[in-house]
Amino acid sequence: MYEFWILITASLVATSCALVGSLLILRRMALLGDAISHSVLLGIVLVYLIFQQASIAWMLSGAVLVGLLTAWLSQFIHQKAPLAKDASLGLVFTWFFALAIVLIALYADHVHLDHEHVLFGEMAFIPFNPLIIDGQNFGPHAFWLAGLVLLINLIVLGIGYQRFKLTSFHPALATSLGIQTAVWHYLLMTLVSVTAVASFDVVGSILVVALMVIPAATAYLLAKSLKQIMLISVLYAQAAVLIGFGLAWWLDSALSASMAVAAGLLLLITLVVKTITKKN
Repeated sequence: MYEFWILITASLVATSCALVGSLLILRRMALLGDAISHSVLLGIVLVYLIFQQASIAWMLSGAVLVGLLTAWLSQFIHQKAPLAKDASLGLVFTWFFALAIVLIALYADHVHLDHEHVLFGEMAFIPFNPLIIDGQNFGPHAFWLAGLVLLINLIVLGIGYQRFKLTSFHPALATSLGIQTAVWHYLLMTLVSVTAVASFDVVGSILVVALMVIPAATAYLLAKSLKQIMLISVLYAQAAVLIGFGLAWWLDSALSASMAVAAGLLLLITLVVKTITKKN
């Protein structure tokens, strides 16, 4: 059961990341996933320092607020200063992440707010933190958290699918039809923030970013509709988890890093095959 819990939890995280990542790729906002995945650390640190709380509910609240602040502030700087979107975004999230590291070093070095753990995660410890209710073991806590986040993503994306689709492909048309594109934009940012911070303790931010961007980018090479992009990206994410797990066992390497490498290899193979097929 040890390997099963690791694989099933990573699979749930990969599915959540692939779904929101599909919309980020369509909106040409892949860097935003990286930005939010790093900047939300500041929200976690501020919640602990101000309220002395380290529960998942408090951390999620702080992370979501800082994630939304990252998206809003980068957009504000882009509009008010002669900077490109990627430049303003890079400016905000690197500053937020650096500030979080400084605050951890100064005020929280005695608690479990290790930035290396946030970056790389430790999937091997998933089975050792079970959810115990009335003395009954219901499996790892990380499994239920990953499942809850996936359920939230499925519900929100299912209900708002048409709105997300229209605001991604035709934002001008959506505005002319009276759809509040800003509302759907920040709703997506909320999903990205929740998905990122809930996955930190499980897989680390590096794998979160990889699973948000690489499977969706690979699917973008093959798909012709949003549904196809989401489906193919989820399949590629699952393949990356399985192949990465095998690589980690074979090479005795870190699970998260191996899965990220596997995702990159799948993208490279797909690109090569697609190029050869086009030539022929």
